[in-house]
Amino acid sequence: MEKKVPITRIGKFFGQEDFDLDIDMGQEWLNGDMNFTLVLYKVDKLRTKNDDVYGEVGPDEIQFLPPIEFKAYVKIVEPNNAYMGSTKIVQTEPGNMTFSVYNRELDSLGIDIDLGDYVAYYETETKVRYYSVVNDGKITSDLKHSYGGYKAFYKTYVCTPVSYNEFRGL
Repeated sequence: MEKKVPITRIGKFFGQEDFDLDIDMGQEWLNGDMNFTLVLYKVDKLRTKNDDVYGEVGPDEIQFLPPIEFKAYVKIVEPNNAYMGSTKIVQTEPGNMTFSVYNRELDSLGIDIDLGDYVAYYETETKVRYYSVVNDGKITSDLKHSYGGYKAFYKTYVCTPVSYNEFRGL
C-alpha cells in the first residue's frame, strides 16, 4: 500500500526543481561573489587516545584527518572587553565565529562537522585564526534552516576562538 503524505501544501507551488534552482543560485553567489573559504581540521576519534580516568586528551595528543577546504558564509562577532576574574585587568577577547554552509557542500565533500573540530579562517592572506566548534548545527528542523518548511538546505555552526597554545594548525 502506498504511503500518503497528509500535507499537500509542500509540493503545490514549490517542488524539488524550484528548490534545486534556488540552491544553485545561492551557491553561485556564495562561492563566486563572497568566496569565504574555511579549512576544517576534523578530529580523528579512532586514532586519538583518551585518558582512562577522565577521558581527556592533551592538545598535542589529538590526531586529525587531512584538512578539507569548504565554502561557507562567515560572520564574526566583534571582540569584547572583560575583566579577568575579580581583578581590574581588562582583557580583550576575539568574538565568536558563526558560519553557515549548504548541506550540498557538506555532502559533496563528504564531511560532517562535529563538536570539538577545529576550523581555520584566513582573515588576510597571511593571518589565520583558529576556532573550535561549540555548536554543531545538527538541528535543522526550524524554519530558518529550511526553505519555507519544504526541507532543510543549510546548517549553522558556532565556533569560539582558540589560543595558539591549544591549536596552531597542522
